[in-house]
Amino acid sequence: MKLDSFDIKILQQLQKDASQSVHTISEHVGLSHTPCWRRIKRLQESGVISANVALVNAKKVGLGVVVFVTVKLNNHDDQLLAQFESAAVAMDEVMQCYIMSGDVDYLLRVVVQSIEQYEQTLKRKLVKLPGVAALNSSFALRELKNQHLLPWQLVATGKR
Repeated sequence: MKLDSFDIKILQQLQKDASQSVHTISEHVGLSHTPCWRRIKRLQESGVISANVALVNAKKVGLGVVVFVTVKLNNHDDQLLAQFESAAVAMDEVMQCYIMSGDVDYLLRVVVQSIEQYEQTLKRKLVKLPGVAALNSSFALRELKNQHLLPWQLVATGKR
């Protein structure tokens, strides 16, 4: 979908605070209420806006351990890949799951309360995922950046 400068301004406002009223957003982007509302609806219907969520500080709710887990599978047949992906994304502890290029097949970001809880997750769930040949766990010591605002300066826009 080609985005113009108004679309990007709307998206920037929503990424900063999705609870803003359409009236407030329209004032920030320089559109009247109805055209702004139509654009937001179009962005939602096209899937550009996939959800309106609250960002929760995991540490403040007791989920302060972040583990990056690389996974190598023992083979790459379509059925096994589908089974692994289905099982991995179904795990509550897995916050993100990426198919990777290079030496590993998948990268998981796992969030838990403690190292002990991660050990249980590893033993009871991760090693039992379909086709796992090897897992490597790296613990995040401290989060320096967790950006949710996209780098809009990199997006080519259609002029209107």
